[in-house]
Amino acid sequence: MKLKICRLNEKARLPERATDGSAGMDLFALLDQPLCIKAGQRALVPTGIAISLPSPNYVALIYARSGLAIKKGLTLSNCVGVIDSDYRGEIKVGLINLSDEDCVINPYDRIAQMVVAPIELPEIQEVAELDETIRGAGGFGSTGV
Repeated sequence: MKLKICRLNEKARLPERATDGSAGMDLFALLDQPLCIKAGQRALVPTGIAISLPSPNYVALIYARSGLAIKKGLTLSNCVGVIDSDYRGEIKVGLINLSDEDCVINPYDRIAQMVVAPIELPEIQEVAELDETIRGAGGFGSTGV
């Protein structure tokens, strides 16, 4: 499979895998100067790239980088970003600083990771009732702590 990537800005850096075994590709901040995200605040960080997935059977998922989340408290403001197969706009990353200290993002810092994954597009079938399972409708904590 080929992932088509377009630089919307000539200064944009293409996504990269840190190692051959990396599932995610690092996304880089396209900034002209450092960006300070104050404690508890959110910011939308541009990457300067757009993508074209090969078909509606694929999605690009944007995840936090574990190092940023653990070491600096910087994670995605929407938990997981979803890039649909028909979206052609710039990929921007919503970040939130969950720490009690300000965090500075520098130009070209790795800010998130993108994973391309196949998805199923189910046909919806309305039914009067669902099949029975041992768990049933048991929700949060119903299987133990």
